[in-house]
Amino acid sequence: MSLLCVSVDHHRADLELLEHIERRADDLTARLTDPAFATGAVVVATCNRFEAYLDSPVLDRDAVLRSLAEAAELPAERFADASAVHAGSEVPEHLFAVAGGLESAVVGEGEIAGQVRRALDRARTAGTVTTELERLFQRATGVSKAIKHRTGIQSKGRSLVRLALRMAESRIGDWRGTRIVLVGTGAYAGASLAALRARGAERIGVYSPSGRAQQFAASHGVRAIPHEALELELERADLVIACSHAQDPLLDRERFARTVAPSRAPFCHALAGGAVSNADRPRPRLLIDLGVPRNIDPASATVPGVELLDLETVAKHAPIAELSAEAEAREIVADAAAEFAADRAELDAVPALVTLRGHVHGILEDEIARSGDPDVAAALRHFAGRLMHQPTVRVRQLGRAGRAPEARAAVEALFGPGE
Repeated sequence: MSLLCVSVDHHRADLELLEHIERRADDLTARLTDPAFATGAVVVATCNRFEAYLDSPVLDRDAVLRSLAEAAELPAERFADASAVHAGSEVPEHLFAVAGGLESAVVGEGEIAGQVRRALDRARTAGTVTTELERLFQRATGVSKAIKHRTGIQSKGRSLVRLALRMAESRIGDWRGTRIVLVGTGAYAGASLAALRARGAERIGVYSPSGRAQQFAASHGVRAIPHEALELELERADLVIACSHAQDPLLDRERFARTVAPSRAPFCHALAGGAVSNADRPRPRLLIDLGVPRNIDPASATVPGVELLDLETVAKHAPIAELSAEAEAREIVADAAAEFAADRAELDAVPALVTLRGHVHGILEDEIARSGDPDVAAALRHFAGRLMHQPTVRVRQLGRAGRAPEARAAVEALFGPGE
């Protein structure tokens, strides 16, 4: 099957043309869902977009555009000029970007995700969804959720937190094992906690100078840090994020100086007979200050082992493209599209696996029938399973690499009809 998407949206068409197409959306949809036109079709139609996703063994781009122009009662040239056509591997990447709000007039708007889901529901009801289109649109829903939860593209506050954490990623080796102290219980704290969990962080404690830590912790499933335990937590922390509304700095230089801890011993410490010392190597701590006014005294950056990122530092980096929410979202889209293509290519290797398994299992059943011994049968099945494991893995790998024809040719040469 071949995938094709014809898209008419605000990028290429003016409002007048979009309104004209919207009024004829039913006629366009009827044309697309004709079995003689395509095996399967899903139509995403909104106030500023009309997109047709088609699945068919053979799709002629020019013929599709001419037919849609006719249904829309538009000159073929005008419809073609207003259309963007995506084919093959371009289709998943485009749909994933659309579902994530990256192609919307307002980048990041969340309404389009629901519109994409409803388009699939309508196509299911009409019976025009093929297996390939079902997989495509199901994956688009997952990508949309990943963009929403991992980038926070729909929230300015979340974007600020996300930028800070993106800058922190080069200093954090393993989010799951990172010990984190979160200072504050307001909106920024909630956004920070969500962004941290999206990255896999688990060891999170929350401290509140106003005494609301217990309530926040109970409602968010994290540990509350009492006042008397704060310095011990700061000593053990790898990352401190401060986002309180306090008017004066909550954490001063002296507090961080008192809580300096030695770096962990290297792996070779015992083998070196204790010759390697960490006494002069303080354990690194990263501080992120999102407070306005500041929550952390800037002088804290002079404490050995401490690195401080404050709002000023984050703001300086905000214009960098690779740190923007949209750039991060597009990375998610590109990765998901590549994975979808690999999964699809792997399916092309299925006929080779069927041939291989058919050959092996045919011999297996003959031998089991001849033995008549249940113990021998169990042993033979176990042996066949072990024998088939590596060839099965290898054939799938060849499929994902786009080399399914090679796998099919090799299997047929060895075990095919001409054996």
